[in-house]
Amino acid sequence: MGSTAVSRGSRNRLDQPLTPRRKLLPDYDPEAFGVLSERIARFLGTGRFIVWMTLIIIVWLVWNITAPVWLRWDPYPFIFLTLMLSLQASYAAPLILLAQNRQDDRDRVTHEQERKQNERSIADTEYLTREIAALRMGLGEVATRDWIRSELQDLLRDMVEHRVVFPTETGHGREESDR
Repeated sequence: MGSTAVSRGSRNRLDQPLTPRRKLLPDYDPEAFGVLSERIARFLGTGRFIVWMTLIIIVWLVWNITAPVWLRWDPYPFIFLTLMLSLQASYAAPLILLAQNRQDDRDRVTHEQERKQNERSIADTEYLTREIAALRMGLGEVATRDWIRSELQDLLRDMVEHRVVFPTETGHGREESDR
């Protein structure tokens, strides 16, 4: 029993890497391919591409109409030109879609980051609002200089009315000099 467990275990050992298998498809870097496809899609969306494509087609048509018969590679129905344009379109469409998908992914990540930043800003704003409210409530209980001055003036008025003021001979001189 022990030997079968060892023989079975040696096949699936976790402490050793698997031997590489032959792959049918070639390896490629998806990021590099995506960057290349974006560059191609960006070029296909420019006026320069349209101008170059128009010039190539005009040269193609003029050559295959005016050149001697033995030098023409694509006579009148221009089947080879149609094939080339179809081939170009069949590659351009997926490349453009790939570039759009990559842009959508970047936009999604940017949108998510902006949403998180907005949430943080809202939380910070709410925190600061609570802090300001707490400060206002705290300041409501603090005696300000104007409030103390008004209270002292009220007390002075009450004292004058009840004649509890300092004796008259020193009261005026002191009062003016204190102010």
